[in-house]
Amino acid sequence: MSVRRLNHAVLYVRDVTVSVAFYGEVLGLAPVDELPGRAAFLRAAGSLNDHDLGLFAVGEDAPGPGTGRVGLYHLAWEVGTLRELVAARELLAARGALVGESDHLVSKSLYAKDPDGNEFEVMWRVPREDWPGPDEPDRVRPLDLAAALAHWGPDRETGAAVGQAT
Repeated sequence: MSVRRLNHAVLYVRDVTVSVAFYGEVLGLAPVDELPGRAAFLRAAGSLNDHDLGLFAVGEDAPGPGTGRVGLYHLAWEVGTLRELVAARELLAARGALVGESDHLVSKSLYAKDPDGNEFEVMWRVPREDWPGPDEPDRVRPLDLAAALAHWGPDRETGAAVGQAT
């Protein structure tokens, strides 16, 4: 048995309304079903999934995620072009949600936290033919989006469309 891809993610959040607004603004996810105040199911434009993100309210006093605890570290959301990654960086920074950036040689990545402290990644996949060999000594480097844009251009599409197997 081999899985093909992640179909959807589900998060516990303090306030569903706040989280729906956040994920709608920063990732463009739109609600497809809601149980007001209790749960919401969101989908990316063009997705073939029933939903891509589920959100369940656990209340304002619930503790948030923390470093060093057992649990999910982050989810990675893929964009199709570097232009979209640049736009995501600007939006996340404006929201005060951007917490890091990395060049993983196979992807260009931004890291952010949602209103509950759940970390997520927004990444652009480097074209497969440009991936390094397995003996590359340093596989995490500082992100240089200007260099990536100069090399691949803003509109080079990589990865599969949302909802499609890769």
